[in-house]
Amino acid sequence: MPSLKEIKGRIASVNSTRKITSAMKMVASSKLHHAQVAIQNMLPYEELLEHILKSFLAAEAEAQTIYDQERPVKRAALVVFSSNSSLCGGFNANTIKLMTHVVDEYNDTIGRQNVEIYPIGRKVFEKARKMGLNVQGEYSALADHPNVQQCIEIAMELGRKFAEGQIDKVELIYHHFKSAGSQVLTRKTFLPIDIESELQADHERDLTSNLATKQSQDYLKKRGEKEGNREQKEVKPLNDNFIVEPDMNTVLAQLMPKLAHLMLYTALLDSNASEHAARMVAMQTATDNADELLRELNLQYNKSRQQAITSELLDIVGGSVNN
Repeated sequence: MPSLKEIKGRIASVNSTRKITSAMKMVASSKLHHAQVAIQNMLPYEELLEHILKSFLAAEAEAQTIYDQERPVKRAALVVFSSNSSLCGGFNANTIKLMTHVVDEYNDTIGRQNVEIYPIGRKVFEKARKMGLNVQGEYSALADHPNVQQCIEIAMELGRKFAEGQIDKVELIYHHFKSAGSQVLTRKTFLPIDIESELQADHERDLTSNLATKQSQDYLKKRGEKEGNREQKEVKPLNDNFIVEPDMNTVLAQLMPKLAHLMLYTALLDSNASEHAARMVAMQTATDNADELLRELNLQYNKSRQQAITSELLDIVGGSVNN
């Protein structure tokens, strides 16, 4: 049975921890709001670029570029997104687990020495170095401060290697942000670009709320099921008689790299928002657990205090009777 002093010390310790977790939850909530605004600012460009590509594809289905041609995979690259810090639940652990699984898959076919890792985030960088993987650069700054220019540079480097035959396939591993309470771990092919699958990708995001309660998750789930039952409208070309200069393939050769830049930047924004959402949920859970532990400790403290008072009263009464 712990003493009253020990219980009081534990209560003070849990109170201090609760203040930290509560503050971290509010900080993560604020950062999540900024991440949601960044995604909202990106969405109009994404929608317009997809509309242009759909219109071109509807007008010229035979158009092809080097970036959408599949070939036998001899060398591969993985762009893996994680965070720089901890205390975000299973966010980093799940990403590293999927990366390890993908590397093992390639190890059975082309060997892990032929797999290049582009780590965006300190956690995945340290893990890849520890595993002895072929790490290409270090991009930890992007995890905290998403930068479109650096994403373009990475996409251009990957596109150049793919065009020169140094890499035959590039994959992205990141968390797709659907809502504050739902982040989906995603493995997506980056190069060669599969235009049809990219245009039909899941773009459902709830950017209006940072609530992660069970009620809000159930509501989002029901709303997602209703939206999934709706028929998708086919996008028709704006005009049946396109006049493209100099030719369709040249125009697509300009648009496809822009789509690649957009895919990489979108994955970065999704991962950034997912990190803050995961940390917010983890800190909220820790705060709730601290509240529950405080209730139990206060109850135990009161019981022990009452028991000590009762024992003293019994001693006093017993002494009086003996006298």
